[in-house]
Amino acid sequence: MRRAIKFLLLLLTGLAALAFAGHQVLEQTTNGWFDRDLQLRSQLAVSAASRSLVRNWQESARLTAVLEDLTSDERILGAAACNLEGEVQAATAAYPRELGIRDLIQANGGPLSGPEPAKATWSTTTALGSGRVHISGSTIDGEAGPLGFVVLVHDLTFVARREATTRSLMLWGFFVLAIGASVVTLAAARIAWRGWVRELRKALTDDATTADTSTGDFQPLVRDVRSLAERLARERHDDAGTGPWSANRLRKTLLQHLQGERVVILANREPYIHERTDQGIRVLHPASGLVTALEPVMKACSGTWVAHGAGSADRETVDAHDRLRVPPGEESYLVRRVWLTEAEEAGYYYGFANEGLWPLCHLAHQRPSFRAEDWQQYVRVNQRFADAVCEEVDSDDPIILVQDYHFALAPRMIRARLPRATILTFWHIPWPSAERLGICPWREEIIAGLLGSSILGFHTRQHCNHFIDSVDAYVESRIDREQQAVVQGAHRTLIRPYPISIEWPVHWLARVPPVAECRAAIRRQLGLAPDALLGVGIDRLDYTKGIEERLAAVDRLLADRPEFRGRFTFVQLAAPSRTKIPRYRELNEQVEAQAVAINQRWGTESWRPIALLRSHHEPLSVFAHYRAADLCYVSSLHDGMNLVAKEFVAARDDEQGVLVLSQFTGAARDLTEALIVNPYDLQQASAALAAALRMPVDEQKERMRSMRRIVAEFNVYRWAGRMLIDATDLRRRERMHGRLSGPVLGETA
Repeated sequence: MRRAIKFLLLLLTGLAALAFAGHQVLEQTTNGWFDRDLQLRSQLAVSAASRSLVRNWQESARLTAVLEDLTSDERILGAAACNLEGEVQAATAAYPRELGIRDLIQANGGPLSGPEPAKATWSTTTALGSGRVHISGSTIDGEAGPLGFVVLVHDLTFVARREATTRSLMLWGFFVLAIGASVVTLAAARIAWRGWVRELRKALTDDATTADTSTGDFQPLVRDVRSLAERLARERHDDAGTGPWSANRLRKTLLQHLQGERVVILANREPYIHERTDQGIRVLHPASGLVTALEPVMKACSGTWVAHGAGSADRETVDAHDRLRVPPGEESYLVRRVWLTEAEEAGYYYGFANEGLWPLCHLAHQRPSFRAEDWQQYVRVNQRFADAVCEEVDSDDPIILVQDYHFALAPRMIRARLPRATILTFWHIPWPSAERLGICPWREEIIAGLLGSSILGFHTRQHCNHFIDSVDAYVESRIDREQQAVVQGAHRTLIRPYPISIEWPVHWLARVPPVAECRAAIRRQLGLAPDALLGVGIDRLDYTKGIEERLAAVDRLLADRPEFRGRFTFVQLAAPSRTKIPRYRELNEQVEAQAVAINQRWGTESWRPIALLRSHHEPLSVFAHYRAADLCYVSSLHDGMNLVAKEFVAARDDEQGVLVLSQFTGAARDLTEALIVNPYDLQQASAALAAALRMPVDEQKERMRSMRRIVAEFNVYRWAGRMLIDATDLRRRERMHGRLSGPVLGETA
């Protein structure tokens, strides 16, 4: 015991000495890092504005305006332009005049004229009345030689704050480390002593059973991690700010941050379609992941949904202002319908959006088509929808959510009329690489339109990086990669990843029968035996969804594993989509021919392996199929997220069923307990289907329970709440800086 105490004292003394030495090294290193970082940022800022500086060097007023743009960063106190003699010829209002620029140039850079050339850049640190500042100078070269210096003055008060925070964290860290080391040392000594005594006793008793040959101890590791995640997920606070995200919390968040302001959503697809039938007007809920995600948000925060009125009876159900309250029987928000002619719909929707942008953004081996007449319709229709949005707002600084690739130009058009608006644009599909975007003849206009947003959201960080690379390649702007922002003049657009999800719990499930009843009912509808194995796929008929590859995987499963013949049926719910486009009509015919061929190859008089149901299915039918299935296969070839995967997980409150999921979906990053496959690899995909059909119930429950926790935690209310909180924080900062009253668009740094 005495030795242990001495060891602990020596250990604590050593850690204290190490903490003191570490603090000195850390402080010196941190100061060096900050100095190099500020010098580099100054060089980049001056370099980005060099052309404007040279062009306006002799015009004091214009030169001052360029310098003001350079100081848009709140850490830059001021900027000045000096001539060859070190005299200030233009400076920002906040530039500290007490600085002796001539002496600083002589001490750090040297004279600009004379036999000794000046340094291209220099920096130093000094103290002013307001605190420490970092001063950097950069030469500005004209065609005939150097014109002078640009001096930037950075406020270093944030460095002191960070040093204090770092010092406190480091001291606490060493304190915790010391305590932890003490506990570990004592525990290790005690365990070692017990182990030595146990081994000694075994040796003395000649115990031959000292070795444990079981390997089961390694297996519970994953279960232990999942159990920890489950405990963390259950740790809730009662207040609205930290509880689970729900419709109620979203409403409270809007009330807290937006004081109950209405939200206006712009989306091409409407949440409810009115169709004329022989039995009268029928209300349809479109098969759309966007609608699935956005409608719970609108129910929670009210407001107006501006959309294209495409139903045959849509005009008959709106009021004189083309508005309608939905959902039927609940009427919690408004839909404002915008009408398009056949020519506008053909050019804007079928043409540019879905024959141009859609294949451009998806790596699914379909060549994009760009036609000038389609582009003209796209511009015209974007302006019409932007005008409709501006008519629906009730303040001069509203919150507006613009959705998807149909409205790439709308954010800039809206900002032209509502410069104080907070515009959140969410791009629901992948964003292509800069090289691939170069295919589009109007790439600059599309990027410029999106940069009218206050915040531009994508599903993944990779898509954000692709967009920033595209801006860098094609548009003149200043890119703040540290803050993930694009700056044009006084306007800043934040680029953020917001992985979309579904509501939790899904309100449709309250009207869907339990799993056992759904299993029995769906098998009766398909003419299957009660114990038949059932797989399900639910998609629009789109070439990006990998439906052909999915059916081919079922074909390979039956070829390689005869035990599933006559027992397994795969039902594909395929809603017809964009049938006016030739590629979609071809896909429709190809999928039908493929299903017929597989049924002829393996089917019998009483059994067919593929049930292809090509029609629109309402949510109640969709969720009934989810609950009836033994597995769901999502085989997208390229997808931003894919909410079908999350809907399947949400539907399985029995915690059974297996999700087979394409690695090319955004959902694969969240639902890691699914069987992740490459849909192009038919052998791998068919093996995954077999593994899913053979998976023990205990493992199914374990996987499904983990995925349900993820979907519950990261639901659509969290998605919307994060975006809206970020938007309100951004608006508050801009109001504080007084930037909303200045120029918004059309200027470049």
